Amino acid sequence: MLQIACVFLVDATGALLLQLRDDKAPYCPNFWGLPGGAIEEGETPLEGAMRELWEETSLRPSAPLRLFTRQDLPDLGRVKHYFYGPTTAAQSDVVLGEGAAMLFIPAAEALNRPLTPGTAETIDRFLTSPEYAQLKNSHT
Repeated sequence: MLQIACVFLVDATGALLLQLRDDKAPYCPNFWGLPGGAIEEGETPLEGAMRELWEETSLRPSAPLRLFTRQDLPDLGRVKHYFYGPTTAAQSDVVLGEGAAMLFIPAAEALNRPLTPGTAETIDRFLTSPEYAQLKNSHT
């Protein structure tokens, strides 16, 4: 099973950072997903999440990332580890390191785009979770 680490990075408005995968992506080209990728040999899922977030955006969370959930996708040969954390970054701070676009998308619009397998249901769960509510309320 390929181990994947993904990050829900939440800005001061409650928007989520989403990545549009480019047309050369080996997995789900032209679909939207969260910043993240394969966990490397010797890395923990958290270390992989932090590395991938930095490589793809040049951003760090403003508080430690925390595990939200783990999702087994046996039909795809993947296990996804979803982490979450706040950021004080704005769109202008994002450096696109991978993909066609990396945008803070308002929560109400996050599900209105083609998403990688497993991502839509996990975003939906996250947006209705106490973890998201706490992050959103901490900015107000």
